Amino acid sequence: MSHLPQRYDFLKGHGTENDFVLLPDHDGSVHGGLSDEQMAARVRALCDRRAGIGGDGVLRVVREGERWFMDYRNADGSVSEMCGNGIRVFARHLVEEGLADPSQPIPIGTRDGVKTLTVEGDLITADMGSPRVLGESKVAVPGHAWVARHVDMGNPHAVAFVDSLDDAGHLLEAPEHDEATYPHGVNVEFVVRRGERHVAMRVHERGSGETRSCGTGACAVMVAAAVADGLGPGSAYRVDVPGGTLTVTWTEDDRVLLTGPAVVVARGTTSL
Repeated sequence: MSHLPQRYDFLKGHGTENDFVLLPDHDGSVHGGLSDEQMAARVRALCDRRAGIGGDGVLRVVREGERWFMDYRNADGSVSEMCGNGIRVFARHLVEEGLADPSQPIPIGTRDGVKTLTVEGDLITADMGSPRVLGESKVAVPGHAWVARHVDMGNPHAVAFVDSLDDAGHLLEAPEHDEATYPHGVNVEFVVRRGERHVAMRVHERGSGETRSCGTGACAVMVAAAVADGLGPGSAYRVDVPGGTLTVTWTEDDRVLLTGPAVVVARGTTSL
């Protein structure tokens, strides 16, 4: 498509080592003209860790009406509804570029509706909305199977409590799951308890594989742990992920708040 520039700007950032390529495209003129297949191919090329920049997904930064919109795709090019770590990196970018005021709540549009973020120094909190605690299903990896709690955080999660995080295996392939319950795939979290209101997790994200962290996954894990502990709204948990630590609070008014760091580490241009 000749009207598209051959080279375009990008940034690289991460939240607890869940890493993303950001594509500034404020008026939609840089990537907005691509077909869905072309954009998916571009995302795959950018996220390739050997031949590209490398990332768990791509955040396209675009203006939509009066607010910013996070157009998010997984590393395989598939569209996703929401990304908790990604939206904190998105907010960090807006603040650093002078596109948002860090002293005020920052509304960001997503495919799961508008999320509001607040910035306090190195930490950013995202209001992830109300969770939906659904039924149970089974997930399995070679040699192990568990009952998993279905928690919807705008995207689907299956949360399994395990004896050891090593039991999840290499996670090179998606764990087996109930395709009737999750017709569009599912993010699967494996969780162990570390102490009172303190858990640790590993995750296989649909479309990205095992990642160092998953924000919506941490929220789903916290909600599942609170329900299992006989708690509910009005509680907070520490959630350790391979890439760091997140704090998840389930408020009295049934909102889930995700708090953690987010940094932008590089910028440049590419023709991928």
